[in-house]
Amino acid sequence: MLTLSVLEGSYVICRLESNAPVPDWAWHGELANISKTRDELSIVCSASNVPDSVSDTISDTMRCEREWAALKLHGPFDFALTGVLVSVLEPLRDAGIGIFAVSTFDTDYVLVKNTNLKLAIQTLRKAGHDIRQ
Repeated sequence: MLTLSVLEGSYVICRLESNAPVPDWAWHGELANISKTRDELSIVCSASNVPDSVSDTISDTMRCEREWAALKLHGPFDFALTGVLVSVLEPLRDAGIGIFAVSTFDTDYVLVKNTNLKLAIQTLRKAGHDIRQ
């Protein structure tokens, strides 16, 4: 099974217009993920980075959802491996825990709402995973 670590702090997931510049506050912290598509610019970063002036709902085109906890899967994982992320996601799905997943070259991160973190840890341990806090 897998080893996961709970990252310190709370995280935020923001959606901006696809042509918006990436704000300076988005780049700092243990986990910062910037994804851009034709439809949107998504930012995952430490909630402590986000200025107070950025509210949860700024407009129809910019929204932030706060109070996420981040779990890091200890990689790196070979691209030929299958089922790595699903071995974490299926138990969380079965427990009714929503997720937001982020992948990097070496590993994956799974975010759950802070209110679900304790249940997520229990669920993943029950599924055989090692969770470090």
